Amino acid sequence: MTILVFGKTGQVATELSTLPDTLCLGREIADLSDPDACAAAIKIHAPKAVINAAAYTAVDRAEDDETTALAINGSAPGAMARACAALGIPLVHISTDYVFEGGGTVPWQPDAPTGPLGAYGRTKLAGEQAVQAAGGAHVILRTSWVVSAHGNNFVKTMLRLGAQRDALTIVGDQIGGPTGAREIAVACQSIALQLIDDSRKSGIYHFAGSPNCSWADFARGIFKHADLECGVTDIASSEYPTPAVRPLNSRMDCTSLKATFGIVRPDWANTLTHILTELGPLNDKS
Repeated sequence: MTILVFGKTGQVATELSTLPDTLCLGREIADLSDPDACAAAIKIHAPKAVINAAAYTAVDRAEDDETTALAINGSAPGAMARACAALGIPLVHISTDYVFEGGGTVPWQPDAPTGPLGAYGRTKLAGEQAVQAAGGAHVILRTSWVVSAHGNNFVKTMLRLGAQRDALTIVGDQIGGPTGAREIAVACQSIALQLIDDSRKSGIYHFAGSPNCSWADFARGIFKHADLECGVTDIASSEYPTPAVRPLNSRMDCTSLKATFGIVRPDWANTLTHILTELGPLNDKS
């Protein structure tokens, strides 16, 4: 049984490539800026299911390049979903907490009203809507704060800076659930396999690490796990301006994912342990 994966070098796609019965397509074969090519790839490979783990994820750059981001995050998933619907196969599409406006303190339910704050969120929401409109079996899996031993992410940045400095100032008013790319990959595969057997499980679900924390608290956890003596001072998001506004509340309610697919929120402390083990000598201070 083959599950076709769009994406090859991203954090989640890298992890999916290590799982059995997956075929990952890189940009050289299926460029998401060409939605028709993505649809053609699905028809050629005729898989049992499709996972879209590719996206335009440069949140700040998207503010000045929304047209490209929309093609990759909006049009391409729509083309994939229509191709999957035509073949009668399920699609698992990874989305983001950025589709919400990020206010309050209550975890976001999958059916909560959306209200993206910037271009990245708008284009990801467009992708969700296109997948739903295609009418085929699908799961839109929203996740947040993705980390791994691969690519560029918060954990690797903190490990580098924590080894170089005695103290850092980190945003403390954005709250969310750090989520391991490995855990996302395994969840996507499980969802795809279950959708093959029961398309009635289609819908939008949330998947994020536990417990919820601030970026500053997450940094402290990273330094503790890595045995790095680096102090952390909380600052407000307003003290660290970026081109794209980040949501303050990225808490995700993952109850329905557990109830429907039996997938529970992973403990990000365990995720950190696995990442540090995989990175190995890179974090050996001796």
